[in-house]
Amino acid sequence: MRKIMSLFSAVVLAALFITGCTKEPLNNLTNEESRIYITNRDSAVNFNSYTTFSISDSVGVIDNGDAYKSLNAVDQAYLNAVTKYMKQAGYTLVEKGQKPDLGINVSRIYQTSTGVMSYPDYWSYYGGYWDPYYWGYGGFGYGMPFYAYSVYSITEGALSIDLLDLKNVATNKDKIQLIWNGLIRGSGIFNEATADSQVKALFDQSAYLHK
Repeated sequence: MRKIMSLFSAVVLAALFITGCTKEPLNNLTNEESRIYITNRDSAVNFNSYTTFSISDSVGVIDNGDAYKSLNAVDQAYLNAVTKYMKQAGYTLVEKGQKPDLGINVSRIYQTSTGVMSYPDYWSYYGGYWDPYYWGYGGFGYGMPFYAYSVYSITEGALSIDLLDLKNVATNKDKIQLIWNGLIRGSGIFNEATADSQVKALFDQSAYLHK
């Protein structure tokens, strides 16, 4: 793939851009304001050469290495929205058995990271803030026979839409090439009520998809 950035590289670049603009970029943001829309394409592809598409009948879920399919209300809302905006862009929906030019996969991606935060220094303040006299032990001190730390876990989610070239598999050395990717990250993205507007945002910033 010539011009398609890796999914995670694009996310990292976007995150660095946002965090570099302001000291506390996520403070006081609404769910909508927190969302990041990233689109990438193979610049060598002429999208006008494709006329038909088919979309998967469920959403793939990639959850920390585990993968399965899902079709809940949110998943269906996203599938409906992608179908809607592909049609508006000038493509014709066909069954997958009718040899569509494009195949579309929609995926929910979850990544959990864990870590340990140590904060032993706070204990040194006990002698001034909580004087031992408070507990009836004047003249005594405090002892801490272990390091204070906390273990945290953060789960981040993203929604990915992939356009696959089914028309040119033979000429692409029997490989299904990814020719466009739309990625949504942020708060509250897995919401049935906002699925349509989020997919629209991806198509709005991908004018080259419109015929």
